[in-house]
Amino acid sequence: MSEKKMSSSRKHHLKSLMLSIAKGLLEVEAREREEERVKYMAENCPPLSLPSSMQELQELCRQLHHKIDVIDEERYDLEMKVNKCAKEIEDMKIKVIDLKGKFKKPPLRKVRMSADAMLQALLGSRHKVTLDLRANLKQVKKEVKEEDKELRDVGDWRKNIEDKAGMDGRKKMFETEA
Repeated sequence: MSEKKMSSSRKHHLKSLMLSIAKGLLEVEAREREEERVKYMAENCPPLSLPSSMQELQELCRQLHHKIDVIDEERYDLEMKVNKCAKEIEDMKIKVIDLKGKFKKPPLRKVRMSADAMLQALLGSRHKVTLDLRANLKQVKKEVKEEDKELRDVGDWRKNIEDKAGMDGRKKMFETEA
């Protein structure tokens, strides 16, 4: 379906209606907040009546100090709760960042470690046996081939070339091949 575009005058009219409604709601909210504040002050802060005698004035001061102490304790408790919640929020943010994996991985360095040291690091103090990896290997005897013996028996290459030099040497080559 094709939607019809709204004219600019209609948009302006709707926008002004929304703003006037929002302004009215804000005024009502401010009035309610002020009434709530007056009600709270009436409950918690009775009007001050100054006594005439010194004894009554001292008693009033003690009461005020006691109320101040109680309020300070409540403020301290609330402050501690807020700090605790802020730390929890920070920890959760760090966990979220870690789970997203958008942190930069540091370059890893090569560490030379023997098998014993690696097992010690992995298993802790439980690992007491040393590993000798070469002890379990099979012993293999090296077989010497006949071709290798001939190559070793050739000796000095200069002698070999001198023997083959000239007609005698070529003749020997053909005789040995045929």
